[in-house]
Amino acid sequence: MAASETAVELRKVNHWIGGEPVEGTSGRYGIVWDPATGEEQATVAFAGVAEVDLAVAGAKVAFAEWRASTLSRRTEVLFRFRDLVDANRKQIARLLTAEHGKTLADAMGEVARGLENIEFACGVPQLLKGGYSEQASRGIDVYQIRQPLGVVAGITPFNFPAMVPMWMFGNAIACGNAFILKPSEKDPSVSLFLAELWHKAGLPAGVFSVVQGDRVAVDRLLEHPDVKAISFVGSTPIAKAIYETATAKGKRVQALGGAKNHMLVLPDADLNMAADAAVSAAYGSAGERCMAISVVVAVGNIADPLVEAIRERIANIKIGPGDAEGSEMGPLVTRDHRNRVRSYVDNAPAEGAAIVVDGRDHPASRESGFFFGPTLLDRVRPGMRCYDDEIFGPVLGVVRAETYADALRLINENPYGNGTAIFTRDGGAARQFQFDVEVGMVGVNVPIPVPIAYYSFGGWKASLFGDLHMYGPDGVQFYTRSKVITSRWPDPSTSRVDLGFPQTR
Repeated sequence: MAASETAVELRKVNHWIGGEPVEGTSGRYGIVWDPATGEEQATVAFAGVAEVDLAVAGAKVAFAEWRASTLSRRTEVLFRFRDLVDANRKQIARLLTAEHGKTLADAMGEVARGLENIEFACGVPQLLKGGYSEQASRGIDVYQIRQPLGVVAGITPFNFPAMVPMWMFGNAIACGNAFILKPSEKDPSVSLFLAELWHKAGLPAGVFSVVQGDRVAVDRLLEHPDVKAISFVGSTPIAKAIYETATAKGKRVQALGGAKNHMLVLPDADLNMAADAAVSAAYGSAGERCMAISVVVAVGNIADPLVEAIRERIANIKIGPGDAEGSEMGPLVTRDHRNRVRSYVDNAPAEGAAIVVDGRDHPASRESGFFFGPTLLDRVRPGMRCYDDEIFGPVLGVVRAETYADALRLINENPYGNGTAIFTRDGGAARQFQFDVEVGMVGVNVPIPVPIAYYSFGGWKASLFGDLHMYGPDGVQFYTRSKVITSRWPDPSTSRVDLGFPQTR
């Protein structure tokens, strides 16, 4: 988008290349909105091919030195970066609130969960230990080491502009790679703040770069021969396209797609706990979470009282600007996104769903910002747009099922397999559900089962394209490749020609 005359006077968000801020040269810019007021607050430079190439070239040079650095040196930098993030939690949170719209409390939670991944990466010497087998054959030892890939890139979404990059770059940099971040153009400022913290931590110039932009920047990263791996989080159609394009170019790829997370509530569940969890998981961050609960599957006679309990709790949610005292739910990220969310509610009655709480009527929805009230739909079914699509907003649908078997079949037949939860007091039922359900992350009386940093994050089916999940042990494996060495130091006098296939002896 070309910058308008009004936008020229706004704050400018640029790139970070070669260890310093770099102004955009492509002549293309986008608008960064203030979600709470609906006003323009900044322009963000959109990188062209030349700017991406400049970042990759610098990263390639920096990689050669960084991969040769000692594990102790890398760990020192990681620990200093960890301490700087910790010391600047509030500043990072304020940037998130200003551009994304989430409440300060929610933003602080995002920073905390991202920081967990940096702390995990600080243990890189332990994580990169290989294996050694002495005397695998007579006089022969075999051992395995893990080495970095080179220049790697992360393409991250608008909903977690601090946490998701930390999911990626902590392990990538700790393992000895050079990392290029292409953040969302909707809330790009935190990426530059993190770049400054890396610089202060002593990371060599070029090991971490930021290229702002749109599809032009993404396409160039996907096709550039010196970019060895791509990490992506976003919608399923884009994740699939990125996976197919990048793998065709010989790159390693992990692409996390969309979700339709179900929360199964059995008749024996504690009603109040289930209702609290449903409201918290559906409307936190205005529903703009890939792990948000967007469907409650109520089994048997618990459906009516559960819908009523959720409705009562929705009435008490405090909506307002993310930095306003007492706000529990802020606005959506852009006007276009709010309008898209509204279209699902507009269409729901014609498809047969009942609107129990209508977010379109909420006073906040009529303000100048991108607010949309929490919405509750009942009697939702597969085949309705409000069920089939990932709405990514504060819209919770209730599906009614007669039996556990019916509910399980509904969840397993859904094309997404990101996260799910079961609420019950029956340990046997919970154990059976975790065994039966075809979903990558499962919560038992936990509505948002995001794994802690020393496990790995990722779904099944159309929620993940690639073989490895993100961060944790899978993240270390993704950003390294193994090398196996077979070593022998024989007496030269025993050397002879042997055309037979090598055997252990």
